[in-house]
Amino acid sequence: MFHVMHQRNRMLQTQRVFIFCCLLILFSSHSLVSALQTFQKIPLPPQITGPEAFAFDPQGGGPYTGVSGGKILKYQGPTLGFTEFAYILPIANKSLCEKAIGTFLGNICGRPVGLAFNEKTGDLYIADAYLGLYVVSYRGGLAKRLADSAAGVPFRFLDGLDVDPVTGMVYFTSFSTRFGPSQLVLAVAVKDTSGRLFRYDPKTKTVTVLLSGLSGSAGCAVSSDGGFVLVGEFLRNRILRYWIKGPKANTFEIFVPSIPGPDNIRRTESGDFWVASNSVKLIVVPTEPSAVKISSDGEILQHMPLGEYYGDTLVSEVNEYKNVVYLGTLTTTFVGNL
Repeated sequence: MFHVMHQRNRMLQTQRVFIFCCLLILFSSHSLVSALQTFQKIPLPPQITGPEAFAFDPQGGGPYTGVSGGKILKYQGPTLGFTEFAYILPIANKSLCEKAIGTFLGNICGRPVGLAFNEKTGDLYIADAYLGLYVVSYRGGLAKRLADSAAGVPFRFLDGLDVDPVTGMVYFTSFSTRFGPSQLVLAVAVKDTSGRLFRYDPKTKTVTVLLSGLSGSAGCAVSSDGGFVLVGEFLRNRILRYWIKGPKANTFEIFVPSIPGPDNIRRTESGDFWVASNSVKLIVVPTEPSAVKISSDGEILQHMPLGEYYGDTLVSEVNEYKNVVYLGTLTTTFVGNL
C-alpha cells in the first residue's frame, strides 16, 4: 500500500512540474521572441536623413535607399557604411541640398521615395515624390527622368514603386494628384481620393493609368509570378489587389479590408508581403507603427509592433532580405534592422 501511494505521489509531482514548465513557456514566449529579435541602427552619413525605401541589386548588393536631398545611397558594409550611388538632379551635390530634412527642398533637390531594380537589366527605377519617374543604370550617377505626368495630368505626389519580376513592367503610385508632398496634412484632413496606380512600359516608354480615385495610394508590390499588384490606401486603411493577368485581368478587389495606415508594401523571397502599418490619431500624428506580414492570399501571418524602437514616428517601409528586416522612415538618421 505504501509503495502504491509513493508511486502516485511521484506521478502527481511529475505532472505538476510538466504543467509548470508549460505555463512558464507560455507566459515567457513573448520575452523569448523579443530576446531573439535584435534591433540595430545603421547610421547614415552626417546631415543625411530619411531612408524611406530600400532595394537590393541583382547581385545581392545593398540595401540602396533614397534620402532627403535627392540622393540614392548604397550600403557597402560596416567599414564603409552608406556611400553615394546616384542622384536625381545635379544640384543634389550642392551644400543647399545637404540641409534637406523629410520632404523639405524636395521640389529643388528631388526626394526619391520608391525604389526597385529590374533584376534582368540591373536598372534602378525611382519614384521621386516631387519630380516624377526616373531610372539609373547599375553604374549609378545622374538619374534620367522618364515621365512626370500621365493622361495629361501631372503626377504631383509619387510614392510607391515596384518592378514586375516576370515582365519588367514598372508599377508605381501617386498619393494624390491634388496635393503635393508638402501638403500632406491637407490631403489627410480632407481624406483625399485623387490617388492613382500607374504602369510604365520600358519598351514603349508609355505610362498607363490603371486605377484612379484612390485614397492615399502609398506603396505597391507585384506578386512573385507577376499575376497581380497590391496597392495600399493609407487613408482608407486597406489594401487592394489589381489583377495583371488571368481571368480577372484589369479588375481589382479588396485584398485586406482593414489594416491601419498601410504605407510601402514589399514582396519577400518566399512570395509573402511586408506592410509598413501606422495607426494614426489626430491628423498626421502616427502612433503604434508596426510591421504586418501577409500571405499572397491576404492572410495576416505576423504582426510586429515597432513602437519600442520608433516611438510614434511613422515607419514607411518594412523590407526583408536574407532573413534581415530593414525598417525605413522619412525623418530618421539611420536605417533600422531586425
